Amino acid sequence: MIIILVLITYDVSTQDAEGRKRLRKVAKECVNYGQRVQNSVFECILDSSQLLLVKDRLLSIIDSKQDSLRFYNLGNKYQSKVEHFGAKVSYEAEGTLII
Repeated sequence: MIIILVLITYDVSTQDAEGRKRLRKVAKECVNYGQRVQNSVFECILDSSQLLLVKDRLLSIIDSKQDSLRFYNLGNKYQSKVEHFGAKVSYEAEGTLII
């Protein structure tokens, strides 16, 4: 089983109550799969079946006429592809997550 880093980003229209509800659902679903690194950006360590599942779940939530959803596949050698600068402390994506 190959594990890869996938960056999930989204932009959900919040101009009405339905949009705000979709935004909460998208964020809640992403939390199940990865670590929030910015407001609408999640880093997720996934295998191919998990990636298909999260795509399916997120696509069932968004309104494709108003919202945007992007998946960036950074592969399994992602450590050399991610650089972090600034205030938020970086984390080890495959390290232990304490909730």
